[in-house]
Order: sequence, then C-alpha cells, then structure tokens
Amino acid sequence: MYKTNEVCEMFDISRATLFRWEREGLITGPPRDWRNWRLYTVENIEQIKHVMSGGRTEVA
Repeated sequence: MYKTNEVCEMFDISRATLFRWEREGLITGPPRDWRNWRLYTVENIEQIKHVMSGGRTEVA
C-alpha cells in the first residue's frame, strides 16, 4: 500500500489532483488506516494509470 505523498511523487501530480479524481469518481476511494490516512492499493494505482493515459470514465 502507498501513502498519498508516495502516489503523488510516483505520478508527479498534486494532492489536490489526486483527491479531485477521487471526488469525481475517476478512482475508487482508497482504504484508510487507523489515523484515517489514505492507503492506495495496487488497484488504485492501476486506476490512476488509466486516468493519466486519458481514460476519464468513472469507476463502477
């Protein structure tokens, strides 16, 4: 699992962009730990790759 800052660095995107994609339904909301911090899964990473490649459809 990846923390928010790790995902942002991995894809060179801002936290605001990542959270906006989540709000818009482009990526599934990641699970959270006991501190309520987002922990991105491999599935979330694949969804982000899809969005970055131009796929802007909402996830089911």
